[in-house]
Amino acid sequence: MAARQEHKRRAREQREAREREAARAARRRRLRTYAAGGGLAAVIVATLLAVSLAGGGGERGTSGGGAGGAAQGGHIHGLGLNPADGSLYVATHNGLFRATGRSTEAPRVGRSDRDLMGFSVVGGDHFVASGHPGSEPGLPANIGLIESRDGGRTWTQVSLAGDADFHVLRASGRRVYGYDGAGGRFMVSTNAGRGWEKRDVPAAPFDLATDPRDRDHVIAATQSGLLESRDAGRSWRTLSDQVALLAWPAADRLLLLDADGRIRLSRDGGRTSQVRGSVEGQAVSFIAGGDALYVALADGSVMQSTDDGASFAVRARL
Repeated sequence: MAARQEHKRRAREQREAREREAARAARRRRLRTYAAGGGLAAVIVATLLAVSLAGGGGERGTSGGGAGGAAQGGHIHGLGLNPADGSLYVATHNGLFRATGRSTEAPRVGRSDRDLMGFSVVGGDHFVASGHPGSEPGLPANIGLIESRDGGRTWTQVSLAGDADFHVLRASGRRVYGYDGAGGRFMVSTNAGRGWEKRDVPAAPFDLATDPRDRDHVIAATQSGLLESRDAGRSWRTLSDQVALLAWPAADRLLLLDADGRIRLSRDGGRTSQVRGSVEGQAVSFIAGGDALYVALADGSVMQSTDDGASFAVRARL
């Protein structure tokens, strides 16, 4: 009798271990699919596959990129924290949304429903973005770089209208890095996006992080791993083979959200890192600001952690 019970216990543990590994493998495939530019449809297919396998910048604001799904906003492309008031901004397929105070509600900012594929906070109430026109008439299919100086209520054209669709944007003062998904170009501006230089990168980035102390020092997240440049994208070296979303709130505090949902902290610019916590669900965007981490999930919720990812609570729900 005891032997049969022990056999059943071991069989159950082995089955649960296989299910956990299947779920982890599926999550890694989902992030790699997004990194390769598979888009929302590929993410949905990978999510269904995971279910079946598992059995069920002062001048610098804080912002991040990604892609996912939400109810009123459409899929989430990015997050940002406004240093003017600490409010959380969520850039989506159907415009920009904002969560303030303790409320988890995030109403739309202004009237624009532009598809904000790329989004970055430059400073207080000062944002840059890119993407597609939504329902607004008279705009090209790719809107280039646009800018808001009133907290996202209105937008003005800056450059590259009709020419660029930045899926990744990272602003640090007057320096702007961007990856143009339409043209497959990595581009850098030194004058707040008015003019651009194309620079080569070994692999297409799906996220970028800039060193808070040095705007020339940038890390690119790609499907092949992390790449590092110390000369504003003129040359690159491989940093690691990790596939991860990035947040760099302080010089000695680079955070990585890997394909298994683990939050990793690096004190040496990504060369080594330690696991600090984890998040459940498919992460699609990741930022850090102050003492908090924010993770947007594919279901349209944004989770917040104040203990380096040891625990999360809902911050906003679209």
